[in-house]
Amino acid sequence: MVRTVIGGLLGGLAIFVTGFLFWGTPLSALALSRVGDQASANLQAAMAQALNATGTGVYVIPDPSTAQGTILYGRGPVAQIFYNSSGFPVMDGGALIGGLVLALAVGVVIALALRFALADFASRARVTILFALAAVLWLHIGQAVFNHAPWGYILYLAFSDFVALAAAGLIAAKLMETKIPVRPGDTPR
Repeated sequence: MVRTVIGGLLGGLAIFVTGFLFWGTPLSALALSRVGDQASANLQAAMAQALNATGTGVYVIPDPSTAQGTILYGRGPVAQIFYNSSGFPVMDGGALIGGLVLALAVGVVIALALRFALADFASRARVTILFALAAVLWLHIGQAVFNHAPWGYILYLAFSDFVALAAAGLIAAKLMETKIPVRPGDTPR
């Protein structure tokens, strides 16, 4: 069990590092669209004026829950805005610490699932890859399919999360590997 937890923690660290490489470096420019300073200031002012009354939340613009909103939505442009009414640092230390804790927890959950479900490295590796693929297909690619989210961003996000989840599972699986072959009916270590 100790090897499983250590594998999970190292896998979680791999998730965190992978996330940093994809999203905390200039690589993120592959996924993100940019507007100039003046356009940013104009959009920020418009959001502050239109959204501060209702506050932090996720907004669909225009709101398709009314007849007028449905017409406007059909015409476009449309947006889904993750809005925070207060600012925070670009590299928020609190978010990084929380993200590290979350990544470590996810790594341990992945390791425990692999340990309790499968007995050998090859099986654990196959399941890791397939579940990582299934997760990003449904959770990320589904956003582009169902919500018309931008494909470039979604594919980048899906790839970064696939790499992170696969790395976590493969690291944990490798650390759980034993030199003694497991016979049918034996309990995996």
